[in-house]
Amino acid sequence: MSVFVNRVHSFFMIITDNLLTSFLKTRSDTEEICAPLQIEDYVIQPIVDVSPPKWHLGHTTWFFEEFILSKFLKDYTRFHSEYAYVFNSYYESIGKRVIRTNRGNLSRPTVSEVYEYRDYVTLNMQSLLEYNTNAEIQKLVEIGIHHEKQHQELLLTDIKYILGNNPLLPKYNDTFTEHTAYDAITEYNTIEAGIYEIGYNGNDFCYDNEQGVHKVLLGEYAIANQLVSNKEYLDFIEDKGYQNSLLWHAEAWDWLQNEDIKTPLYWYEIDGHYQQYTLQGVKDLNPNAPVTHLSYYEAFAFSQWKGERLPTEFEWEIAQSYFDWGTRWEWTESAYSPYPNYKKAPGALGEYNGKFMVNQKVLRGGSVATPKNHTRPTYRNFFHPHLRWQFTGLRLVKDK
Repeated sequence: MSVFVNRVHSFFMIITDNLLTSFLKTRSDTEEICAPLQIEDYVIQPIVDVSPPKWHLGHTTWFFEEFILSKFLKDYTRFHSEYAYVFNSYYESIGKRVIRTNRGNLSRPTVSEVYEYRDYVTLNMQSLLEYNTNAEIQKLVEIGIHHEKQHQELLLTDIKYILGNNPLLPKYNDTFTEHTAYDAITEYNTIEAGIYEIGYNGNDFCYDNEQGVHKVLLGEYAIANQLVSNKEYLDFIEDKGYQNSLLWHAEAWDWLQNEDIKTPLYWYEIDGHYQQYTLQGVKDLNPNAPVTHLSYYEAFAFSQWKGERLPTEFEWEIAQSYFDWGTRWEWTESAYSPYPNYKKAPGALGEYNGKFMVNQKVLRGGSVATPKNHTRPTYRNFFHPHLRWQFTGLRLVKDK
């Protein structure tokens, strides 16, 4: 074997070892998130947007089986012939699937069977990665790892919704901290007008919706170095912000009335005193912590009340080095749409992001539920404007 071939082989072995380590840790982290659950918690689906924890465990496993093992591991036998139907999420080109609203009806497979499925796929993936260093496989495994990290975030927020809508308001555990308070006074950093480059421009992992590096023209603006706090939002509530139709979009106002929304999600008023449900159980509202679990509708209305506005996703990206981010997903004023020259991936993986680029708003940053090393300044999350079960907050901008 030549020196060159030896070096190439060693290079791919290093990449494979790192990838295998990352894969195994990701799989372990998902199961660690579920460790505090009781068996009954695994199957609950209170609303369509919240999936049962058992389904997350199965779906992230199916992803590796469907896109990698079934194509690249010789003589691979699927764990169960019907699991693709049960755990496919929205990949229309793959085949039929259980519709999203029915995920909570899946008493079978059992939780123990789903964990057996996970073990089976994890072991087969380990065998594949130990003996195959194909670059295409490595790329797909990296996508699968980050796909599972996304579901770890969803898993935590779904668990919080499941427990937070139980009449007993049980705690998840005693250690998950989600309400770190601010010590400093909010200041605004001015960003000069100019032409700026947007999008991911590097060699590490990113999603396809971050690609298509392009330039945007921004006017001068000033952006807050901190997120809006519970105290500031409480002032909005006490000033009857939820009753002032002039602050709200028409669609938002209808939503407000139909759903009888009066506070952020998980807030409870008892004799004029506010508490909120957290993963550590019910706690007194911390006035200096950033407000969370807001819809875009509420974030927009608050900004109107303050006489300011939400940043566009481009303004956020250019300014992000001036503030700490990652404790709340931050609503922006930008619609979720493709960048110039955006190209979907071929085949079923092209359904990952592109098919959702309509009627949604972009969020930037990350949250206390986001796994480490998962987000970037260019990372684009997206949700419909009424959703607020995620750890969503807001940052304000002033025009100059």
